[in-house]
Amino acid sequence: MVLGLKLPTDPRWVNIVEKNIEEILVDHAYCELKAASTAISLINSFPEFPELVDEMISLVKEEMSHFKLVQTKLGERGYEMGRDRKDTYVVELHKFFPKGGSRITQLVHRLLYASLIEARSCERFKLLSEELLEEDLSKFYRDLMVSEANHYTMFLKFARMYGDREEVDVKWQELLAYEAEIIQNMSKEAKMHG
Repeated sequence: MVLGLKLPTDPRWVNIVEKNIEEILVDHAYCELKAASTAISLINSFPEFPELVDEMISLVKEEMSHFKLVQTKLGERGYEMGRDRKDTYVVELHKFFPKGGSRITQLVHRLLYASLIEARSCERFKLLSEELLEEDLSKFYRDLMVSEANHYTMFLKFARMYGDREEVDVKWQELLAYEAEIIQNMSKEAKMHG
């Protein structure tokens, strides 16, 4: 499976999306905001890692530019963002690692979560780019897919750099298996991860 994911998204998810374009675009807009917020939070929490801080500064800019692109798509269609909805996928994912531990452990866990969320986003963008009938949106998601793949590998690289490589790789495989269980019970809504 591409990106290391253990379970691909059910292709029928795209059919749900096509009937709910407004819903997926709104959810996507909030995902971009949350990604920027995650990068800012990592800078705030771990300022002693200059390489991480530099990358997160770039990521904030990129995610906000993606947010602007999605917001423009919403506006072109006469849609409004509305209120943020809870991301059940992310809530469930964040239950995997125990709370606490050393600063490095906390950092590694946050980086692995971020990497997996980006990997799933990338996989969903790829599916949308290949399966959406609307050419404009299909191209839109193809363009975004490339940078999402880069984000996934960047977060994983930092987790391996700051943590013990063998331990990180074991945790990564366990997290991927857990995520597959979450995804198995989802893909029934027009949400980027749900």
